[in-house]
Amino acid sequence: MIKTAEFVVSNTDYKKCPQGQLPEYAFIGRSNVGKSSLINMLCAKKDLAKASSTPGKTLLINHFIINKEWYLVDLPGYGYAAQSKTMRNKLKQIIENYILFRPQLINLFVLVDSRHAPQKIDMEFMQWLGENEIPFSIVFTKGDKMSATRLQNNIEEYKKVLLETWEELPPIFKTSSENGLGKEELIAYIEQINSDLANNSNEQ
Repeated sequence: MIKTAEFVVSNTDYKKCPQGQLPEYAFIGRSNVGKSSLINMLCAKKDLAKASSTPGKTLLINHFIINKEWYLVDLPGYGYAAQSKTMRNKLKQIIENYILFRPQLINLFVLVDSRHAPQKIDMEFMQWLGENEIPFSIVFTKGDKMSATRLQNNIEEYKKVLLETWEELPPIFKTSSENGLGKEELIAYIEQINSDLANNSNEQ
């Protein structure tokens, strides 16, 4: 489980991210998807990631070191229409450079609001990840905003749409930053990958 979580650095350039080989797990999603709240819930620290009432406020790559063993990375949100075209392009560049050229990135968690039908911008983003062979998982947020049955039905609908273009689905998690849904599953998933990475490096 997460025992320590500390902010390390913010920047806009993947080349200035922390040096070394510690694995990185990045979180990304459309503006207002509940990313900061989810990160704070996972780390059991109320103000670790700064939530904002203004969508699209996270404009930096934020690194947090977890248990001194791996980095949780808070990436800028995408698709906030009120930003200027110049700012949207700049953010796109920051996000894409980090995702494509950061060798320490092990998995990208794509956050999706579980209350909504599949959105074009999310589908296009996941398609881009697939084309670039970026390992990712889908994290459905705000699972407390509806009944468990409706939540599951929404996710099944989402899977159906994904399977129109994907041969197999990435790992999927149901979460709520309000009641802790999915916390143990997400952390266990990261710890399992870290364990596999450690075993692989020991065998080499």
